[in-house]
Amino acid sequence: MDEHPPGARGQSADARGPLGCYRHPGRDTGIRCTRCDRPICTECMVSASVGFQCPDCVRQGSGTGHGPAANQPRTLAGGAVAADPRLVTKILLGLNIALFILVKVKGDSLVNDLLLLGRANFYFGGPPEGVAEGQWYRLVTSMFLHQEVWHIAFNMMGLWWLGGPLEAALGRARYLALYLLSGLAGSALTYWLADPTQGSLGASGAIFGLLGATAVLMRRLNYDMRPVFALLALNLVFTFNPWGGIAWQAHVGGLVAGTVIAIAMVHAPRGRRALVQYGTCALVLAVTVVIVVARTAALT
Repeated sequence: MDEHPPGARGQSADARGPLGCYRHPGRDTGIRCTRCDRPICTECMVSASVGFQCPDCVRQGSGTGHGPAANQPRTLAGGAVAADPRLVTKILLGLNIALFILVKVKGDSLVNDLLLLGRANFYFGGPPEGVAEGQWYRLVTSMFLHQEVWHIAFNMMGLWWLGGPLEAALGRARYLALYLLSGLAGSALTYWLADPTQGSLGASGAIFGLLGATAVLMRRLNYDMRPVFALLALNLVFTFNPWGGIAWQAHVGGLVAGTVIAIAMVHAPRGRRALVQYGTCALVLAVTVVIVVARTAALT
């Protein structure tokens, strides 16, 4: 039996099924404002000392509690509520698209300089290149690099659809940490398991991290899990398709890291929230570094 947070009066959908958010009627939700009882989606809900409140009640000073802390609206994960809940998502979209355009202008030479590569020799007679040669930046730059239109289109659609609600629910700093660590974990697992001469690029590791985090968030809010399970299953089928060409290691690494981080983000006890959340992020980063260092030692 699922356990609701303290003071979760009226947060579950009634017998008539999910309701539409009062600010976004097209978004089904099972959460209600603890003050006015209106249905609110993840983008609109604000964490209060008791349950969640809608933006209108927060602005009107109707929140429970007293003192300055009660007047500081927080997201589900404890982050600050931003005026633009999709700002980080828009910036990440912009970075990916800008680099894609730059690749089209500069050509494959830029791709060779930035993609994820264990250890290989691109140029006859030249020195070997790759992460094993000290080019650790490739673990990060490859996360924003795309060559094909269909590749960046799929990844950016996933970033927009999944990223916006997650950014609103977690807050900017936590959401950015989730995105970057998921992508980095995907790069590290690819570096560890893939052929060192095989190049890899794309934001798929980070996107799979957002997908895992979405599943955790929907479970936390008691939403219907069937749509996200169907989406996850479809993506895993695509990942392990028999035609190859997909860096499945990045998908799996990002999915595992994103799920673990999201569990810490949305289930951390309020009194130790920061310790659990940032401690988990630090642990994921430490495991990622250990994998990279161990693989580098094996290749050199």
